[in-house]
Amino acid sequence: MLIPHDTRIALDTVVDLVNTAPEGDQEDGLADVAALDEFVRSHDISDVAELGQKDLEALQDVRARFAEIFAERDGRTAADLINRLVAAAGTTPQLTDHDGYDWHVHYFAPGASVADHLAADCGMALAFIVVAGEQERLRRCEAPDCGRAFVDLSRNRSRRYCDSRTCGNRLHVAAYRARRREAAAG
Repeated sequence: MLIPHDTRIALDTVVDLVNTAPEGDQEDGLADVAALDEFVRSHDISDVAELGQKDLEALQDVRARFAEIFAERDGRTAADLINRLVAAAGTTPQLTDHDGYDWHVHYFAPGASVADHLAADCGMALAFIVVAGEQERLRRCEAPDCGRAFVDLSRNRSRRYCDSRTCGNRLHVAAYRARRREAAAG
């Protein structure tokens, strides 16, 4: 699956955004304006004004809506969720080549809030996945104690864990140890 650079960045950003949500014993990664500012800075989100509590609350709402999209298995329902999210952001597609990147499309209106910015750009990235008939690539980690979001970009759509070095390896080691215990007991 060929994914343009700007779409890949938007997919990475939406995954990271969804994964900031508090789950289980994981704290909210966007609990305050300082965390929001760090998220914006670490993801090189361009054209963002000074951030405040209103921005934080709006982005937390957008994050919840993106989580719904990752949880949705029906393509038509996912498309409807994406359409509503992108429409509410007031998209204004425009070509740009800033910060050393080649030409790419920004979908957010100039001066948009960070929530509208990400709803538009990340929403359109998810829209491209649905249009390509690849919605099943929007997944949650199958590790019982994880559930983090990820986009499966493997050739055969076989990725099951958010990170094979952590969640995948941990489960494989646990299964190996269980087999060893069973063999020793039997």
